[in-house]
Amino acid sequence: MEVMAVNGKEYEIRKLLGHGKGGYSYLAVRGEKEYVLKQIHHEPCDYYQFGNKMEAEKRDYERLKKTGIRMPEMIDFDEDAERIVKEYIEGPTIYELVQKDQMEEKFFAQIKDMCDKVYRAGLNIDCFPTNFVVQDGEIYYVDYECNEYMKEWDFENWGVKYWTKTEEFLKYVEEHG
Repeated sequence: MEVMAVNGKEYEIRKLLGHGKGGYSYLAVRGEKEYVLKQIHHEPCDYYQFGNKMEAEKRDYERLKKTGIRMPEMIDFDEDAERIVKEYIEGPTIYELVQKDQMEEKFFAQIKDMCDKVYRAGLNIDCFPTNFVVQDGEIYYVDYECNEYMKEWDFENWGVKYWTKTEEFLKYVEEHG
């Protein structure tokens, strides 16, 4: 059993949930409660420039919280260990639903509503479908990444290409599994 500490509190790591361009996210348990523990990494990413990832996580969380979109609460933040603890939102990702032909029209309405809120704040979110979890029929943006709004990276011009079995989606599945 692997254990990771965040500000002196130990979390039992159950499994890897995902590996993104900024870190590894694990399902972690403390007491009877499940969390997401994100360990920042410094692996190279040829298509994205990072500054201080921990500062960005905290700043982006605060910016997105003000928009009112559904997202997990940040529980703890350990600057020295470069670890973040988030509320765990249990459910399938949009990516998994697209793969299984289980996408529902209501999720498109919800992502458009979510995007309207972030666009009004002058922001884009990363609309790739692995960043959205469905729980009780509602989508949650489980990443905290956001950037200044740019039309080329909004849902309508980029993200939507991955929310159905498009050529782009199928190519991604073929390359990444």
